[in-house]
Amino acid sequence: MTELSYAAGPADTPLLDETIGQNLARTVATHGGRDALVSVHQDIRWTYDEFAARVSVLAKGMLGAGLAKGDRVGLWSPNYAEWTLLQFATAEIGVVLVNINPSYRTHELAYAVNQSGCRWVVASPTFKTSDYRTMVDEVRVECPTLERAVFFWDDDWEALCAGSDEISDQQLADVSASLRPDDPINIQYTSGTTGFPKGATLTHHNILNNGHNVTRGQNITHEDRLCIPVPFYHCFGMVMGNLGCTSTGACMVIPGDAFDPAAVLTAVEQERCTALYGVPTMFIAELALPNFADFDLSSLRTGVMAGSLCPEDAMVACVEKMHMVDVTNCYGMTETSPVSCQTLIGDTLAHQTQTVGIAHPHVEVRIADPATGETLPRGERGEFCTRGYSVMQGYWNEPEKTADSIDADGWMHTGDIAIMFDDGYVNIVGRIKDMIIRGGENVYPREVEEFLSGHPDIADIQVIGVPDERYGEAVMACIIPVAGSTPTLDDVKRFCAGKIAHFKVPAHIRIVDDFPMTVTGKIRKVEMREDAIAALDIGGSAVSSR
Repeated sequence: MTELSYAAGPADTPLLDETIGQNLARTVATHGGRDALVSVHQDIRWTYDEFAARVSVLAKGMLGAGLAKGDRVGLWSPNYAEWTLLQFATAEIGVVLVNINPSYRTHELAYAVNQSGCRWVVASPTFKTSDYRTMVDEVRVECPTLERAVFFWDDDWEALCAGSDEISDQQLADVSASLRPDDPINIQYTSGTTGFPKGATLTHHNILNNGHNVTRGQNITHEDRLCIPVPFYHCFGMVMGNLGCTSTGACMVIPGDAFDPAAVLTAVEQERCTALYGVPTMFIAELALPNFADFDLSSLRTGVMAGSLCPEDAMVACVEKMHMVDVTNCYGMTETSPVSCQTLIGDTLAHQTQTVGIAHPHVEVRIADPATGETLPRGERGEFCTRGYSVMQGYWNEPEKTADSIDADGWMHTGDIAIMFDDGYVNIVGRIKDMIIRGGENVYPREVEEFLSGHPDIADIQVIGVPDERYGEAVMACIIPVAGSTPTLDDVKRFCAGKIAHFKVPAHIRIVDDFPMTVTGKIRKVEMREDAIAALDIGGSAVSSR
């Protein structure tokens, strides 16, 4: 009998049954004198004792200012030490932290504040071209729940960080003791590629355990120092990074407020980091630095690549040139805290570059028929579904959308198309909404992308579907060419001839300089389709058609 595409991760080590505050206290009791956080760009260095003391004082300041368990506070800022203080202080008193993308503008800010019902917004004053003060002022009139805006380093912020004479240590301890691991503690808004974003509501239990299990998967201990260049407002930074460190006693190293490859490698060298996080494009940018060889990266051992599969040559370079012999690949989504699968230390290069790993500890995964919901045999494409402690509580105040994603048996339907191989490893091959249906034939963009990546004139490629009067949809290849090359549609068709089915061969190509991406390295194919359709409609010269 053919084995089904179902697997359950190991459950030999119990899950942590505590709040984030309780877990931090346990770490501080054991590793109080060790470095907890180093913010290189701010010249800040705190031990666990110092970090915990600052968190407690800020928590008392927030309680004294009138915040209470269950209130929502928006955090709108790039990566600073202050971000982590607020993350842990809100968790200490049961205030739900609402992560706001630093790239948001007024319309998106107002939506997040109103949808979650934020009482406060805490923000950095500015970042790059963003003036957060001005934007907060512009939305105040349309945000009835917003009572207060606090900006890092202003007098208001410094006052909060000084605590409150009205809140004693015992009162703070009583509030913390009243919290439960299953209380909601974080709302993260999904990318919102179609319609408004949804607020994934995550608990202490969700994110504490996921961060802990990700770092355990890298054999990270209190001896390690993790460089975190990925954004805190996303699970990659605040869960896999910050909570992964504090739950093991490792040190959080912040190289900069936003990603800069030279700053990352400088931080690794200066702080002797043993682990490094990033999406493949980050690692590729670091390896491409003209002075890459000048950095001493010999302290590195492990880390995580996530967001998309890493090209084989980049993975090999990370192992051989960056010394990341124990690097792992992860897959997940915000709604699952985020990681559901991770490769193992010692996996083959094929597993590292062609899969996203196996089921995470205490997590079930299966590949289901999108139409029937039945679990498919191994080797067949279907929807990746996952169940376990990591699945979100739901979308904030959106029960119908929650029910659309989490079925009656507790399975989270991710919308990703995946394959489970005989050994239990999983490969993500696309999104259900990205699948192209051409004249009744299913075309999986990833398959065509992998084939066409072998074309000598193609440096990078993304495949999308565009409307077609005859077939419903047609295949378009969006191509970043090799420098000095200009591949044509005829070139691409000749390359495909006799090697892939005719219905998979692109009917259009579009030459582009880059692809629109989310901050986590995922391609925004919805945006690509919109741009391509607009170009087709106007007969743009960038598009070649049949």
